[in-house]
Amino acid sequence: MADSTPPASAGLLGGGVIGGGWAARLLQHGVDVRVYDPDPDAERKLLEMLENARRAWRQLTLAALPPEGSLTIVGSPEEAVEGVPFVQESAPERLEVKQELLARASRAAGDDAVFASSTSGLLPTLLQRDMHRPHRFVVGHPFNPVYLLPLVEVCAGEQTEPQTVERAGQIYRSLGMAPLVVRTEIDGFIADRLQEALWREALWLVNDDVATVAEIDDAIRLGAGLRWAAMGSFLTYRIAGGEAGMRHFMAQFGPALKWPWTKLMDVPELTEELLDKLDAQSEAQAAGRPVRELEQLRDECLVGVLQALRTAGVGAGEVLAAHERALVARAGRRADDAAPDIGASPVVLLRTRVLPEWVDYNGHAHESAYMRMFGDATDALLALVGIDAEYLTGVGSYFTVESHICHLQQATAGQELEVATRVLAWDEKRLHLFHELRRAGDGDPVATAEQMLLHVSAETGRAGPAGDRVAARVGEIGGAHSAIPAPGQAGRRIALERSGEMPRDL
Repeated sequence: MADSTPPASAGLLGGGVIGGGWAARLLQHGVDVRVYDPDPDAERKLLEMLENARRAWRQLTLAALPPEGSLTIVGSPEEAVEGVPFVQESAPERLEVKQELLARASRAAGDDAVFASSTSGLLPTLLQRDMHRPHRFVVGHPFNPVYLLPLVEVCAGEQTEPQTVERAGQIYRSLGMAPLVVRTEIDGFIADRLQEALWREALWLVNDDVATVAEIDDAIRLGAGLRWAAMGSFLTYRIAGGEAGMRHFMAQFGPALKWPWTKLMDVPELTEELLDKLDAQSEAQAAGRPVRELEQLRDECLVGVLQALRTAGVGAGEVLAAHERALVARAGRRADDAAPDIGASPVVLLRTRVLPEWVDYNGHAHESAYMRMFGDATDALLALVGIDAEYLTGVGSYFTVESHICHLQQATAGQELEVATRVLAWDEKRLHLFHELRRAGDGDPVATAEQMLLHVSAETGRAGPAGDRVAARVGEIGGAHSAIPAPGQAGRRIALERSGEMPRDL
């Protein structure tokens, strides 16, 4: 599917758990966001959630995200939507509140702005009833945390135009999400109806003292939940049917559907006794950990699952891999649009800071952090010479075959750094690079890295010449850099003069 670019700006109506998640995902993708939320503490909560999103995306992918968008808190729905092409409403789940908010905002927004609601179950026809130009409205129901989970259910109301559904889908895909179009307007849509069935049964098990909340969560996260992440429900059961398939599975287990195992058509009364039990057991399960710490733990686990699924190429991992390819393509376009002038000096393509999670027990950046920074600088150079998603799949790419790092001083948490890169040598297949990691501002060197890269053909998987456009760009940069004196660390090696003895020139 063709990559689309995120909107330049967005207006958010509501900045709670869901609205804040939308803000974080949009900001991480370079979208300027204006948020209306009457909660006087909204900005603090949004900033905390944004920091969690930054942390999660740093762990999730090495693909270069665009410069982060700007966050503005505004005092009215009208201010939030003025001049933006996309509006996402995430107010409390009360029909009259959402109707009034959407009606006000729709009269202040541009006529072509797409409106979406995060409602988890209210019908879009009811929500769009009082709107100006209701044909541009859809439900866009996400899942928490919005900044990590890709699913968003898109459902049209009676007055929604088909083009609005397509436009909303394009926007969501540009943010790395997977829109699931709900073709029939139905209460609860698809995913929440499935969650509701499980939730009802779980409440009965707690109400009847069959299991605690922790035991129920264990039953999900240690069993079926792991399968669901990769296979969903029906494919899981298809596998359970063995070689004979779904018919065999249904022949074995179908009769059990008539047994009184569940209470799906009944709901336990939410008495004070049941609420007290749920609250006490949930607090015991949390073990005193604050909600932000629990969110970070959840995100770390989701990142690990998403990365594993990406390796297998299934489910949400397939969505992540496709989005990473789109990010690479966008980074290449940004590099073309803002390519620095290549002169007789190394080119600075990476600016960063030492993150707290990069620091080890010695109080300074771990060796892997240096590898990451130099690797990111190499990726930035490859984008500069034209290695984009189309080139990767059609021609090939450069692969690092050898690296040598010299550590000159320690890098500490929070330190602002930059990497200056130069081309030492090149031919049709090889690219010899030299990076200098230095302190931003005074240019004091922190470390250097020398790398040899080999161009590998996408067709054969073997070394092959770079494409003409990329080769020409490499030659242009290399020619400009040839006038720079050779760096002192270039060509250094670790060697012993005789067995067990260090070189005398150290």
